[in-house]
Amino acid sequence: MAFRHSGPKSYLTSTMTDRFDCYYCRDNLHGKKYVMKEEKHVCTKCFNKLCANTCAECKRPIGADAKELHHKNRHWHEDCFRCAKCYKPLASEPFNARDDGKIMCGKCGSREDGNRCQGCYKVVLPGSQNVEYKNKVWHEECFTCFDCKQPIRSQSFLTKGEDIYCAPCHDKKFAKKCFHCKQPISSGGISYQDQPWHSECFVCHTCRKTLAGARFTSHEDHVYCVDCFKTDVAKKCNGCKNPITGFGHGTNVVHYEGFSWHEYCFNCKKCSLSLANKRFVINGDHIYCPDCAKKV
Repeated sequence: MAFRHSGPKSYLTSTMTDRFDCYYCRDNLHGKKYVMKEEKHVCTKCFNKLCANTCAECKRPIGADAKELHHKNRHWHEDCFRCAKCYKPLASEPFNARDDGKIMCGKCGSREDGNRCQGCYKVVLPGSQNVEYKNKVWHEECFTCFDCKQPIRSQSFLTKGEDIYCAPCHDKKFAKKCFHCKQPISSGGISYQDQPWHSECFVCHTCRKTLAGARFTSHEDHVYCVDCFKTDVAKKCNGCKNPITGFGHGTNVVHYEGFSWHEYCFNCKKCSLSLANKRFVINGDHIYCPDCAKKV
């Protein structure tokens, strides 16, 4: 509940013109200031020491010359009557007195109350269109994107710290960018050579078939499916004339004077002895072991 204070009060002080004594110390109050306390005449010194209320904030006495504020049997110096959150002076402002004893301005008090909009701090009326998120509530029109300021309404949204973003703004500011198309990757995607890609952008350079979840290889900064690599890129074995792909059997390759062989194809033409890592003789398009080469 919000209250508005009527303003600070000062104790009634007067100056005695006739003989009159302080109720406590019996000093003559003639020509001096005094305070009426419960129909008793009290000098300001005794009032400050014996009668003054204690400030609920600073715990010091509220002297006769100070301006005092009070609410529900609690008392404050005027300068101590501030919002517990933002420290705004509340002597002449509306305030909320909370159950835990804290005094807050209307704005901070609204933030603490679950039934007040976190955007405009006004009460969210029962039955009105609203959005609830993490035990907080907003008017539907107040639940807006931190970046574009447009109401999110029924759209999906994401958070960054305490800020709320619509999906397009979140992607624009925070999502990884696809290495191929440079557009944000909002969900899914794949990673290749430490670069993020949309699944639909990670395709064979030749046939454009998607490679997500499929076998592929790369050549000169391009990626290829196995079939296109065999057909368009891979060198042909000088023995069996099939592509040397590096997939499965035939991964090891022998190179000699611009020609290439699968290791299992690099055999003597006559006796079929494997010549990988051995001496051999070239005769025309064929290779021979040294013994067979003598018989050719």
